[in-house]
Amino acid sequence: MLQQIDDKIRQAYNYLHENGEISWQEYKTTNYIEEILQSYGCETETFDACPGVVGKYGNFDGTVPVVALRADIDALWQEVNGTQCANHSCGHDSHMAMVLGVLYLIHSLEDLKDQVAVKFIFQPAEEKAAGALKMVELGVVEDVDYLFGVHLRPQAEVDDGYATPMIGHGATKLMEIEIDGEDAHGARPHLTHNAVNVGTQLVNAINQIRMNPGVPHSAKVTKFHAGGPNTNIIPGKASLSLDLRAQTNPVMAELEEQVEHIFKSIEFQYGTTIKVGAINQIAAAMTNEEAIEVMRGAVVSELGADYTLEPTVTPGGDDFHFYTIKKPELKATMLGLGCDLNPGLHHPYMTFNQDRMIDGTRILTRAVLNVYGFNKEFSN
Repeated sequence: MLQQIDDKIRQAYNYLHENGEISWQEYKTTNYIEEILQSYGCETETFDACPGVVGKYGNFDGTVPVVALRADIDALWQEVNGTQCANHSCGHDSHMAMVLGVLYLIHSLEDLKDQVAVKFIFQPAEEKAAGALKMVELGVVEDVDYLFGVHLRPQAEVDDGYATPMIGHGATKLMEIEIDGEDAHGARPHLTHNAVNVGTQLVNAINQIRMNPGVPHSAKVTKFHAGGPNTNIIPGKASLSLDLRAQTNPVMAELEEQVEHIFKSIEFQYGTTIKVGAINQIAAAMTNEEAIEVMRGAVVSELGADYTLEPTVTPGGDDFHFYTIKKPELKATMLGLGCDLNPGLHHPYMTFNQDRMIDGTRILTRAVLNVYGFNKEFSN
């Protein structure tokens, strides 16, 4: 049974890996997954407002708890082998394959369908930090009691073959900034404030932020564009992107305050305008001990106590945690799966041990069964 399910997981992974789609454009992915969900007896729901699909498997008459599994479905836009393309360098292709694997495995335990209520949430736009909020807005988790997620972990955090029952993500804020001034002739620098100089001052000020080193945090400029093809024009405008990170929400608030002070100081110094455009924000993880213990038991059952780690803290972010922020009573946690992932997440040539996808599927399935108190064996 497990070998057949492993083959199906790899088949789904290969398709999803080769057909990645960026945030808010995941329509082919949605259609592919919806067909699989329906073929296994799920009632499916798609949305006019966005891509994404939800499958309901089992008995939703209110007599049993509803357990949901969430997989993020978007890819990143990156240069790979000299070509810009949608690339699943964050492992979302494997997350989808594993959550589908849970459906395959639960369905193989035929006597359970009337005794469980499992919701499979395939969520768009995690990389934009907006998909989870959209799913909440659409009422996807209103009836959910437990929510489980999964994410591949880099080798630096979780060794191959190990797993952690909770990923303690930090808070993230992504900001688009515009320096708004007028161009001038290269011979008349006194007529404008060079946006390159203004932007450089901003970069230097961001790099000088100092806060409590006891709480991990960082602030950095990840894009800086000014000027055009004419080298004799002093640019008055520039665009920058900022990436702010903090392990806790209070430290993120302090970091945001310092950045805002920098903006105001530079505006006053140069007599220019700094406009804050699009903002994507992810809150730090809100943990639930009951969900963590359910997942811990699942990891111990499937991998053994020696391969079960304590909750892992990471500076990375994930919009998964908006589900619990918007619905605090939700019992949620995210499985962290060690899989020899190198060189790291978001690297265009990221690789991982694909054999671990069946481990992730077994652990997630065991967590679902643990909620209902079922002790089923997964036969080979």
